[in-house]
Amino acid sequence: MSYYTIIPEEMYGENENEEMNYMYSEVELGGVLMQVRMDGGNRATIVRLLRCSSLNDYLNPAYAPGGQIAYIPMLLR
Repeated sequence: MSYYTIIPEEMYGENENEEMNYMYSEVELGGVLMQVRMDGGNRATIVRLLRCSSLNDYLNPAYAPGGQIAYIPMLLR
């Protein structure tokens, strides 16, 4: 495999072990399906958007990757 990057060769595999320790989940919020990384407590960090109801949702700063959301699981009947 070839890497074309400005990152030094020694740093290629550094973050691989850190990423494995996170728990990811898919959440739908306001019609937007997103992948989130579970943080401590009731917090989650948006990793990426998987499906949006409108193209404008991709430009919404509330759904930007890296943003924090409150995550409170609920049981539906």
